Amino acid sequence: MRSKGVPADAMTIDCLKTGKRIILILHDDNPGVVLYQFSYKAEDPSDEFLNIQLNELTVLKLYDWIQSYFTK
Repeated sequence: MRSKGVPADAMTIDCLKTGKRIILILHDDNPGVVLYQFSYKAEDPSDEFLNIQLNELTVLKLYDWIQSYFTK
């Protein structure tokens, strides 16, 4: 994202079997908040992201998201 001029870092977690994707964005303008979206690899993400406080995004929470979203 930074190479395109957006002051943010992004991470995607993909499931090769289902084609599902979780997108996480840390934006410089809002450093304590993680934007996230459950989407699909084959589709462009929508403009609507949910948010969670960075200190609330624990390893367990992320694991729960991966387990529940990728196995539905």
